[in-house]
Amino acid sequence: MSLFGEFHVPADAFALSETLRAEPELVIEIERVVATDEVLTPYFWISDCAPDDFEQAAAADPSIADLRRIDTLDRATLYRAEWTDDVETIVYAYTAIGATVLEASAQYTDWQLRIRFTDRDRLDQFRDYCAEHDIPFQLTQLFERAHPRAGGQYGLTVKQHEALVTAWELEYFTSSDVSLADVAEALGITQQSVSQRLQQGYL
Repeated sequence: MSLFGEFHVPADAFALSETLRAEPELVIEIERVVATDEVLTPYFWISDCAPDDFEQAAAADPSIADLRRIDTLDRATLYRAEWTDDVETIVYAYTAIGATVLEASAQYTDWQLRIRFTDRDRLDQFRDYCAEHDIPFQLTQLFERAHPRAGGQYGLTVKQHEALVTAWELEYFTSSDVSLADVAEALGITQQSVSQRLQQGYL
């Protein structure tokens, strides 16, 4: 079963950071990403910014190239572009470890990403990739579901979610040096309670 993670990433650790900085009201929503052996081509909507202003800012942004306006619908405009390799960013996890960016949206200082990993090893590779390239990120959701849903409907209670996130952040799942007692101490609960919450969260 695939593993899904939701992350907050600073804008300067992702693509289009200079464009977002130049246009603080701009909202970007990536619709999909097409990957080839050579380039990553995102299709994305922009809103709350005039297309001409966006294009002017994007023209000076080294993280993208070959920007093309595809369509306009209501108050949003669809573009395609190519992500460049001028800077090492989290987007290259897409090809470096085979992760899939399911959703991505941004405004000014922050990107919110939902990424699918085929297994826990891929998640560990993602974490190592980010550490190697000094990419900061904050995990906000971690779950295993064939069909994840939005909002608070992931099938986890608040306590189960807290236990899973804490265990992952402490590297409980990947390091033999971290014990269940360490997770329990971090949460301020008993080992038995941690074990129950993790087991229920896996289901």
